[in-house]
Amino acid sequence: MRIELLGQTNKKDLEEKIKIVSTAGRLSRYEGTVFDILEKFNDYEKNINLIKRIIKMGHESITDHDYLVFAIQDVSPIIEQTIIEERYSSFTIKSRREVNFSQVGYYIPSFKDENGNLLSNQEEIKEKYCNHMKYLFDSYQKIVDLGIPVEDARFVLPYSYHSNIIMGIDAHTLKRMIVDFTKGIKSNIDEVKEFGQELYQIMCANVPYYKDIIDEIEESKIDKTKLILDEYAKENYKILDKPILLNSFNNIDESIIISALIRRYQYSYNQAKAIYDKIDSSTREQLMHLIYNGDQKELTQVSFQFEISISLAILTHITRHRSHMPIIPDFVPIHDLKQYQIPLTIKNKCLDLYNEIYDKNYEIYNEFKKLGIREEDLIYFHLSGNMVNILTNIDGKTLAWISRLRICNKAQWEIRAIFTEIRKIVKEIAPIYGTILGPDCETRRVCHEGKESCGKIKYLKGDLCEEK
Repeated sequence: MRIELLGQTNKKDLEEKIKIVSTAGRLSRYEGTVFDILEKFNDYEKNINLIKRIIKMGHESITDHDYLVFAIQDVSPIIEQTIIEERYSSFTIKSRREVNFSQVGYYIPSFKDENGNLLSNQEEIKEKYCNHMKYLFDSYQKIVDLGIPVEDARFVLPYSYHSNIIMGIDAHTLKRMIVDFTKGIKSNIDEVKEFGQELYQIMCANVPYYKDIIDEIEESKIDKTKLILDEYAKENYKILDKPILLNSFNNIDESIIISALIRRYQYSYNQAKAIYDKIDSSTREQLMHLIYNGDQKELTQVSFQFEISISLAILTHITRHRSHMPIIPDFVPIHDLKQYQIPLTIKNKCLDLYNEIYDKNYEIYNEFKKLGIREEDLIYFHLSGNMVNILTNIDGKTLAWISRLRICNKAQWEIRAIFTEIRKIVKEIAPIYGTILGPDCETRRVCHEGKESCGKIKYLKGDLCEEK
């Protein structure tokens, strides 16, 4: 694992950032402009002390102006998925659709019992673990050698493989992340705690006003919610066949267009509703597309709650969209390792080998479990094709954006199938709004893929006759 802060290279950079944050703290109570305050207060220690005082008063928003960018090397998808859950941070991650991962390396945990004590036969267990990881990576390469695209071969990659990430995050969110990873429930996973400790060391040097505050926070490593629910949650979960709409805003089409009337004319809701009732269906559809091609603010006034089953391999395709709020299952307890996605290319070419890999992985996992190893150290037996159920609330603007990217023929096949089905469901309750869901070639008659275009735009624009 390697983490480095990018962009901030010397003490002068640090002092300038501290001055910006302290200026944000002074702005509301001092005479003069932003520039007046920036020029007037240059004492580093006084600026630090002011920031600390304001933070302790509960006004942490000033630290949103302190932004950091990290280069993160050789961490597992456990870290990747854990940090992506923080909706106020941003990420760029090496693609498993484009890059062969057979030689990237993998994380090796220290194996402990349920009480957190290292097992005495540590080296023997690690040797067996490494032999199994070698088998999985060799199997991945074998599948690639059979002509399976890497985007489908990756479904056998274990969740121990090394990932590389660029993460951008404000200091306020970084502090929350560090506390969560070093003192909260997630710190029970050694790799997550190690990652949090690395971030803490960088923060001490580069965001010094948060050190004392983090140090004062007490650890809370017990999930008390789980303790209460364990008595009731005794059944195994079931993977869904397709997405399910659980809840949605009432009268989607009506609400969006009424929002446009209220925005432009300051009508009351009842006034706008009366006008909406007079508008014919073709005009309503025209208005919906004008809203879609504008700033789309009206689309945020409606929302949908979906339950979705998805493989771990594709999970980041959903979680990377920050303006919705997904609920992702924790890695502990272990997901059902017998439930997994099977790509069509693999079904057609090497299904027996694929099933054999999953069976072997489940067998070794059970052997490790019988040794008394705690679940936090067994999470690396998750394979990328294992399935989980997630829950998410998506507003109308975010759903339109995700559909634009994920229903495109260039999108990965599993995520495309999910959002094609979601569009079908939404169209049944909101037929006008449904017309703006989809890739640009369908909704706007344009394509931005250039030479990589699938060619569908030519058929849609009538330049070619689609084959029957």
